[in-house]
Amino acid sequence: MISALLRLFALRPFLTMAILGIPVVLLIAVGLFTIMAFKFLVFIVLPIALVVWLMRRVFRANRGPAT
Repeated sequence: MISALLRLFALRPFLTMAILGIPVVLLIAVGLFTIMAFKFLVFIVLPIALVVWLMRRVFRANRGPAT
């Protein structure tokens, strides 16, 4: 009887990890993907958009007024 209880308590952490492990891993993966997407947006997309916007603005200013 005591050995059966000890086995139950020994298996409980594994059962808990099996039940809670998948959602925790999923949350970690979603968080990492969100951070990577945010970094990609801030450090790659925004600077490129800013350079394109500035170049368009500079080249439009050099043309002069249309007559």
